Amino acid sequence: MFSDISIDGVFVPGLLAVALIALALSMMASRLLASLGMYRLFAYRPLVGLSLFVILAELLIQLAPLLEKLK
Repeated sequence: MFSDISIDGVFVPGLLAVALIALALSMMASRLLASLGMYRLFAYRPLVGLSLFVILAELLIQLAPLLEKLK
């Protein structure tokens, strides 16, 4: 799993860091979809936002071992 990240002696769970990154990416993707007018294709906008978050979080979790090898 993810190890804790130390920020000035304060340990932050690795999964929390992944969730925050996924949240930021999903907000950017949501704004991009809104500016392109793509939300009119979906019936329920909050479900699309939640789906984007879950998909991006899973992608970050799957890519984490590859990123650790680059260190």
